[in-house]
Amino acid sequence: MSERTFSWELFNKAPLVGIIRNVSPEDVKRILPIYREAGLTTVEITMNTPGATDMIRYALENEHYGLNIGAGTVCTKDDLDAALEAGAQFIVTPVLSKKVVKSCVKKGIPVFPGAYTPTEIFQAWSWGASMVKIYPATALGPGYIKDVKAPMNQLKLLPTGGVSLENMEAFLKAGANGLGIGGQLFDKKLIQDKDWDGLKAHFLQFAQKLA
Repeated sequence: MSERTFSWELFNKAPLVGIIRNVSPEDVKRILPIYREAGLTTVEITMNTPGATDMIRYALENEHYGLNIGAGTVCTKDDLDAALEAGAQFIVTPVLSKKVVKSCVKKGIPVFPGAYTPTEIFQAWSWGASMVKIYPATALGPGYIKDVKAPMNQLKLLPTGGVSLENMEAFLKAGANGLGIGGQLFDKKLIQDKDWDGLKAHFLQFAQKLA
């Protein structure tokens, strides 16, 4: 487990979880400092990315200053154990696993489990989830966040999937407490072309919309 703990203060500065999936370790090394320089603060490396645990370890040893580093796509207790062993400061899941949520709560690790229906969302919250990831948010749109929060405004929601530069403000206005963004944020072409200046300018657009 990480000696360094998740910082809510950092997260609240830029309430966005950047999702790194299937990016090479070399590219991740270049991306993390740029991400931080752009004013973004929280990143998850998905456990189904080749070499994910090594990347999490590297990030915590070399790039932890000003960043929250977590693990995503944590579906099982084995995934969780591997992620925490690598030092992940927070955990994100695509599905609702009682075992994973309860284990994180017991260890004091922030956990953002994936849920879809109001019943699942409330279940995750009642088990002690720090925030509930609404996934996939693509088809539901910002209106769904507003509808769910109307009777249950105590919930903290993190819509993920289909969130983009164009609709992120609408999600925040609807009551989202943060946003999970993957491919729209980590632009494949910019990364492929090693266009690091272009990627930084791209990150800055997201940071400015959060400000």
